[in-house]
Amino acid sequence: MELNHGLDDRKLKILHAVIKNYLETGEPVGSRTISKYTDLNLSSATIRNEMADLEDLGYIIQPHTSAGRIPSDKGYRLYVDMLMAEKEQEVIEMREQMLEKADKMDKILKQAAKVLAVNTNYATMVSAPTMNRNKLKFIQLSQVDEHQIIAVIVMEGNIIKNKIVTVEETLNNEIMLKLNMLLNTSLPGMSIEEINLGMIAALKEQAGEQSEIIGDVLHAIGSTIQPEDLEIYTSGATNVFKYPELSDNHSAQEIINAFEEKQMLQEIVTQTLSKEDNHGIQVYIGNETPVQSMKDCSVVTATYELGEGMQGTIGIIGPKRMDYEHVMKTLKTLMTELDEIFHKQE
Repeated sequence: MELNHGLDDRKLKILHAVIKNYLETGEPVGSRTISKYTDLNLSSATIRNEMADLEDLGYIIQPHTSAGRIPSDKGYRLYVDMLMAEKEQEVIEMREQMLEKADKMDKILKQAAKVLAVNTNYATMVSAPTMNRNKLKFIQLSQVDEHQIIAVIVMEGNIIKNKIVTVEETLNNEIMLKLNMLLNTSLPGMSIEEINLGMIAALKEQAGEQSEIIGDVLHAIGSTIQPEDLEIYTSGATNVFKYPELSDNHSAQEIINAFEEKQMLQEIVTQTLSKEDNHGIQVYIGNETPVQSMKDCSVVTATYELGEGMQGTIGIIGPKRMDYEHVMKTLKTLMTELDEIFHKQE
């Protein structure tokens, strides 16, 4: 974002200092305060002259005689525009950091957790996507040799799994065609949870002499696409020591243990993904959190998607007085970045 304000670097720094100080105190800001507040190493007289110029230009105003200055609407506008430009640059840097050597998903997610921790100064977690509710798109059985066939299993999100199935008899092309048609007539659009014993029995009956093979293939499919152990990437756990209400030995140790063992973090992921409408940002405050050891914290989570049924959780854990607005904006930015990265890799 190009900002055409016509101010030199010194005036910008002084204006920034005036606005920051006024936002913090609510009191008009004088030149002596600015001389201590900035790293310009300028005298109060020089700062007074610069502030007079900023007032002439309409960026600050003097509410009453002998008082310091406060920002004008024009000053606030420039400040906000500069912040937005900085945030755009942060997004660019975040994208560059996350894409650096990110040829595999785990590298991207590890980097995402790290960038998130640096950006927020809180503890962060990013779970790998799970396939719990992912559905089958199609299955292709092909002959490998006389006693082996390979089942290529394609799920929504174009996730592909392969499984070798051992067979006792050689299967000709006609039988392979029959089995492929049977499987792809009945199974596409179904999740692993929906393939119940009744459906398996019906498919085996339709397969006739190849019922045992169908049973073996279905078993292979089930074992291949069963949800795996949930992988969670974390960063910034020691950030809890920056907040006095969390830094006493007992509270901090409990939080650190949760991040080291990760089992408790799985409860956060499970609860987030189990929500019927889990596409927005969810905020758990104090006792609302699924993890008892984090009752003194706030936990903000969001869900990212790789495709239908492929979802993961991003979480930020900090004190109850966390900067919720910044956290929510950062989460939305990261969700967008992950979506762009994963779709580019498809």
